[in-house]
Amino acid sequence: MKIVVDENIPLAGAFFESAAELISLPGRALTAADVKDADALLVRSVTRVDEALLQGSKVKFVGTCTIGMDHLDQAYLQRAGIAYTNAPGCNANSVVEYVYAALSHLNVDWHQRSVGIIGCGNVGGALYRALSSQGVECRCYDPFLTREQNPDLTDLEEVLQCDIVSMHTPLTTTGQHPSRHMLDYTQLRKLRDDVVLLNCGRGAVIDNRALLKLMQERDNHIQVVLDVWEGEPEISVDLLNRVQLGSPHIAGYSFDGKLKGTAMIYQAFCRHFGLTEKVHLADVLPVTLNNRLAMPEGDAWQVIGQLIEKVYAIEADDRALREMVADGTEPVATGFDRLRKQYPVRREFSNYRVAASGNPDIDAPLAALGFNLES
Repeated sequence: MKIVVDENIPLAGAFFESAAELISLPGRALTAADVKDADALLVRSVTRVDEALLQGSKVKFVGTCTIGMDHLDQAYLQRAGIAYTNAPGCNANSVVEYVYAALSHLNVDWHQRSVGIIGCGNVGGALYRALSSQGVECRCYDPFLTREQNPDLTDLEEVLQCDIVSMHTPLTTTGQHPSRHMLDYTQLRKLRDDVVLLNCGRGAVIDNRALLKLMQERDNHIQVVLDVWEGEPEISVDLLNRVQLGSPHIAGYSFDGKLKGTAMIYQAFCRHFGLTEKVHLADVLPVTLNNRLAMPEGDAWQVIGQLIEKVYAIEADDRALREMVADGTEPVATGFDRLRKQYPVRREFSNYRVAASGNPDIDAPLAALGFNLES
């Protein structure tokens, strides 16, 4: 059996090498010739998997080690009888931690703010649960959920009036509630002047030209954090120069999250081909609880922010993207992909220990974020 694998899928060999011959290639540059003789194809979000890529190939299974599936032509795959699957929820915790890291870096005390969440699936739902457990006021918009599933559901207009608005929707262009350009210029104008707007879902959910126009008009009276961009990897440099934090689509790129995605696709692959699983996530994802942090001093939310920054200094991601653009020695699109490919290992909060402070305003939120508290 032969499997073509995006070279950015971490430790694919550890999971799949006992089951098949692996051919590792750049995901964005895959061609029909590359996959013609493959039995399976494993990708991340940069590979467009459609008829042009797979027609005439032997591929019978496609796995994307990501939550999103907008890069898969699902209608074609169904017509062609090709099994496909994603890894729902694999990097949800990683994205939640990105949101907290961004707010901490911007010195935003989320405990005292209202938070609007647009899209409450795997990622948005995880963020909602984490915030709610800390007593944070949340308002959520997701037309595919009911109040029984989420008691804080409301309409989009009310969510846009929150102090913090965080986007976590997949990109869709059809159906009753298509998400492309959900926030166009008309909707963006409804945001408060002092809002913090984050997009960690898909770039085109926000009309990037409209967002740039709004930021120019309001003269930086709003704070924007973008991990995803319309037209990736060809991002708007003008928009990057306006946002407070920008990163190259790596919010879900924790080492833990990426390996969870690989493990989930490996399990689906084994089920599809009737194979016995020989490798498990615990075999390749050790918990590094030897990472102990000292408890800082200060007000509760400042202490929490300092601990988050010790684990994940998000400004390094922002700086790397800006320096790549300013350097100008490589095309922006090439540099964007390089930063993703060479992204350093980032472990999640659950891998770190900290001595409990005895202050419930500190300890409870830290526990909710996943830190291991020692008494």
